[in-house]
Amino acid sequence: MAAVSGVRTCDEVLCWGREVVDPALRAQVDQLPATARRIAGYHLGWWDVDGEPTDGGGGKAFRPALCLLAAAATGADAVVALPAAVAIELVHNFSLLHDDVMDGDVRRRHRPTAWTVFGLGPAILAGDALLTAAFDALAGSGHRHADVSVRRLSATVLALVDGQSLDLEFEARDDVVMAEAMRMANAKTGALLGCACALGALFAGAPRPQVDQVRLFGERLGFAFQLVDDMLGIWGDPVITGKAVHSDLASRKKSLPVVAALGSDTSAGTELAQLYKQTQPLSAADVAYAAHLVQRAGARAWSENEAADQLTQAFEHLHAAELSGPAVGELTALAHLVTSREH
Repeated sequence: MAAVSGVRTCDEVLCWGREVVDPALRAQVDQLPATARRIAGYHLGWWDVDGEPTDGGGGKAFRPALCLLAAAATGADAVVALPAAVAIELVHNFSLLHDDVMDGDVRRRHRPTAWTVFGLGPAILAGDALLTAAFDALAGSGHRHADVSVRRLSATVLALVDGQSLDLEFEARDDVVMAEAMRMANAKTGALLGCACALGALFAGAPRPQVDQVRLFGERLGFAFQLVDDMLGIWGDPVITGKAVHSDLASRKKSLPVVAALGSDTSAGTELAQLYKQTQPLSAADVAYAAHLVQRAGARAWSENEAADQLTQAFEHLHAAELSGPAVGELTALAHLVTSREH
């Protein structure tokens, strides 16, 4: 499908973003120690376990595309934000490597996760190496806002750590309330998308009010994205998600839909709470029934409505940023794309 009025399709934008970012991303990863480089390249889908080149489906590079578009929407050349886009993608993959270890996930992007192939310790260290490379990408950029960008990214990583810590804490608790779950989602997902947009605008030389508004756009979009991702973790097609069906329920995660169901004051919510309290592993029948209970408690409908509301707030901030050009339409289209994935 051809672009209309200078606005590219989402597929064209994501392809462009990967073409722009991939060479610089590979150059950054190539500087890692050999073992970390091998694991990182496998995780990113560049080669197989033996180091042979392959197309392992390294993700859509949605976050770096947001970063580049945020720069373009301020009137700058998108490439000016390339170091920031690379840093964002490195931090994202650092978090995925560590999340897979902590959550015990055995599938990522339709193949075995790095820790199941290379071991727990090596996978954790490879994630650490990617995080270090992210800060190196910013610090070595020579950009006049490099120092400010490093501090912003540092604050974002701390938010990610806070969000993941809450996620792990919730697994051992029966009293998680929605305010806590929302804080977790904002920290775990909203922070990085907000940072991607903010760094793009910052590298483009945008004034502080624009930087703040595009950051808020990214944060609200991130919350909506997390809601959709949580729904996929319960009802998603493994062909789309690359994970086992009902994977989040099998690990008894307190995702946003689950917390909504548990706090719904319904018979389905009460049944779900009892199911989650069982000491033995949940069977396939158990997790399928749990998914039914979450839906019966009204949590699927709540999640869909909340995601739509968060997306509306995101667009309000995008409008308030007073950006211009085709990149604004492309940011809008990408936001719709990632919050309307089939589930």
